[in-house]
Amino acid sequence: MLNISILSIIIIIISLGASSLGLRASRHLNSNNLQRLTAIASGLLLGSAILVVLPEGFHMVAGNGHDDPFAYSPLILGLTILGGFIFMLILEGLGLGHAIHEEHHDHALGHGHGHIHHPKQSLVVTLGLSVHAIGDGLAIGAAAASGETTVSILVAFGVLVHRVPAALSLGIFSSHESNNRKSLLTGFFVFALASPIAAVISYLILNGVKESVIGLVMLFSAGTFIYVTTVDTLPAIHNPETGPRSARNVVVSAVIFSAFLLVLQSADVLEHSHGHSDETHILHDDHDDHDDHDDHDDE
Repeated sequence: MLNISILSIIIIIISLGASSLGLRASRHLNSNNLQRLTAIASGLLLGSAILVVLPEGFHMVAGNGHDDPFAYSPLILGLTILGGFIFMLILEGLGLGHAIHEEHHDHALGHGHGHIHHPKQSLVVTLGLSVHAIGDGLAIGAAAASGETTVSILVAFGVLVHRVPAALSLGIFSSHESNNRKSLLTGFFVFALASPIAAVISYLILNGVKESVIGLVMLFSAGTFIYVTTVDTLPAIHNPETGPRSARNVVVSAVIFSAFLLVLQSADVLEHSHGHSDETHILHDDHDDHDDHDDHDDE
């Protein structure tokens, strides 16, 4: 519980800080810099989803052996990941998705309004970002409930890095859409608290349940992460002017994150601890049975 509390405090501080920075520096922030930051963060989040959350989810589900109905059902596992992706897609269609903040990259330069429909109230933008923030919290809470400290930190790292451009964009948009300071602060706090509250609640619910259930939750979260990274980067990549640079930033950050994980693995930092006790117990029982059999033969 201590780890989840510390991570929650860090998330709140970073979210409020980045949102306030976006609000105060909205006229000075360059859209190219914001796109670059988003691409780098997307590469890190993509690496976290594919190299940490997905493998850990598979490991937790499959580690329960033949007695678990999900352990040998690849289709169920795939559907869970697809469910997370489609969940975000539906939210996007309803106007409550994560990519709402991407349309405001050009706000700092005061253009782009002719091509994109903007919500009339900043509350809609805050709600959209907060809904995705709840998904982030779900992933962090599930990782913490798995008992793997390293995995929890890596998942939280991916979420935190990706939160910076989202919070900056929220601050930039809010500076153009509302002059009510109380309303702005309320929106910032709602966004900042969404992930920590979801993380704590999901941790309390998932802590102590079967590992396969936690694994499925992590796979669902991985699906939402993959959707977010796709939506974040596609607008810039499809733009002939920014496409090569954005694609390069995503790839470079993903490669760096991958190299970092390889270093951790070589140092045995990524060793899994859950599920070992049951396996050890089974091996110990088999060893005892073998010894009993040998004693019986000696008699």
